[in-house]
Formats: sequence, structure tokens, C-alpha cells
Amino acid sequence: MNLASRRLSVLVILTYALLAACVGASGQSCQTSSEMDVAVRQPIAAAGQRFFDWAAKGDVASMRQSAIPSLAGAFGNAESLVKAHQADFAGATATVKSVFLLDAAGSVPLPRAQFYCGVFGKNGQTPGSAEFDFESLPPGKYAVVLLDVNSAKGRTNFSVILQQAGTDWKLGDLYIEPAAIGGHDSEWFAARAREYKAKGQTHNAWLFLIQARSLVSPIPIMSTLATDKLYDEAKTMQPADFPADGKTADLSAGGSTYKLTSVFPQTIGSDLDLVVRYQSADVSNTNKAYETNVAVMKALVTKYPELRDTFAGMVARAVDPSGRDYGTLLAMKDIK
Repeated sequence: MNLASRRLSVLVILTYALLAACVGASGQSCQTSSEMDVAVRQPIAAAGQRFFDWAAKGDVASMRQSAIPSLAGAFGNAESLVKAHQADFAGATATVKSVFLLDAAGSVPLPRAQFYCGVFGKNGQTPGSAEFDFESLPPGKYAVVLLDVNSAKGRTNFSVILQQAGTDWKLGDLYIEPAAIGGHDSEWFAARAREYKAKGQTHNAWLFLIQARSLVSPIPIMSTLATDKLYDEAKTMQPADFPADGKTADLSAGGSTYKLTSVFPQTIGSDLDLVVRYQSADVSNTNKAYETNVAVMKALVTKYPELRDTFAGMVARAVDPSGRDYGTLLAMKDIK
């Protein structure tokens, strides 16, 4: 979901107090850590810590057994995520940063559930506030636990969404994201983005602000004052010839024109790479898909040479109408 759809309008912000008073009508409410009684907060924080301890040990069996049925029945992605970060958790210590308690009242799933947590000011979010945006959320009580993980490999954000089942808290979703890349945090990427902008490298500037926002946001359905500020700044730098906000962009490659659907940075191992996704009629012929992927990568760095010196590699993903895709990863030095 686009972050713009999750941001409060000025009108909503100015009438927030009225909306909060009417929360019973909307059926959605949120409590921050400071608003919860210790007896409520501690079991939630303990559950979040317990899931990290299992993840650090690679005990995915215990995690699956303590997950909600829908996640337990399709635990492959979560298991792969945990295994991919085993090295990051070696000798690590985890500290609970924040706990949020979300109450989705009612008897039917909510097509879109928005939770406004903490105090909002006349200009929107404040340093202690947060907004969560869910789609197709069944009624129930949920919790979000954010943990800061520190190890010799660096800092990692470990976050869980929990659902209450009786007196227990079950795992509903799991997010593991780096808090820094190569020792560089969100503020560093934002500063480099402004430097790129000053040099006229608008594409690098926009991509680095996207990365800065990703590093400061532990889960994609959460927005804060920091993410909102970076979103607003990124909008001022957004290149017109890059795909964004659901709009495609044309790229000519090898006599053909490809419609790019997204271009974004992504951490692969310890490298910051660039991912480009584009529309393809068919990806069943993998030899041909590989050739077009390479052609798209070559065309992209030819059109935007600034990308070569910024990213370690590139991933091109051809996506057919059914959503099936075929990806190719190349180091920048091998894109010729």
C-alpha cells in the first residue's frame, strides 16, 4: 500500500480529538506503552521477547506452534526470514523499544483498520505517536512489539504482530529489517540524498530517501513523525521518469520498450542493490527472460549512469500478468 494513503489529512488531524471521542463507533482503538497498565504491558512485551529468543535459536518449530492458524499453516516465508538472519542474531541482545495494544471491535473483518496511537498535534504526528494501517483485519485484540537487536553484525529491527487468544498472545506476523546498512543509519542515507540532490543526481537522491524511510520504519504498515517527514521530502525529489504511486515508466532496451512498475533499493547480504520490476507478457521461457532482464539492467544504467557508482548490484524482475516473475541479479561491474 502507498504510504500516502496512510497519512492523515489536515482535516483529520484537526478533528482528531472528536474522532477519538467517537472511537466506539469506529471500533478501533490503540494504547501506547505509557498508556497501558504494567499488568497489561508486561505479558505482551514478554511474548515479543519470547519470539525473538526462539528466532535467535532458530527454533521455528516453537514459533509455528505459537502462531495463529493462518500463519502456522503457511509458515514457509517466516521460517526463511528467520533462517536468513541467523548470523545477525549470533550473540545478540534484544531490547523491547515499544509496545502497542490495538483493539478491533466488532463481529466481521474490517476491510481497512486504522489505529492512531498516542498524541497527534495540529500538524499531524508527534515524536511519540504512530499510525498502523491493516487490510482485511478480523475483529480481536492485537499487539505490536518492536525490539532493537544489537550484535557484532550491527543493529536489526525485530518486530512482531500478535493476536490475543484467551490469555495467550499468538504470532500473527513477523518482520526482521536492518536498522543500518554498512554501519549507516537512516539519518546518513537522508544526508547523502540531500547531497545527491545538490549535485543534480535526482534519481539517487530519491532512492536514498526511500532507503532512509525504510530504515527508520520497522514495519511497513506503521508510520511515524519520522517516516512522514521523509515521505514529504521524498515527494519533492520524486523523478517524473521513474515509476511511482502506481504509475509505470517506459524504458527503451534493445529495440523494445518496457514498462517499469517499480524501482527501489534493497539490501542483499551486506550490499545495497537496486531492484527494477517491469511488465512481461510471459516468463516461462527462462532463457529469454534472463536476456531481457540483462537488457533492462543495461538500459537503466545507460540512461542513468549515476546509478553505477551508488549501488553494488542490480536485480531485474520480469513479472507476467498472473504475477509470476523471473529475477536476475548482477553486480554493477558485470552489467556491460
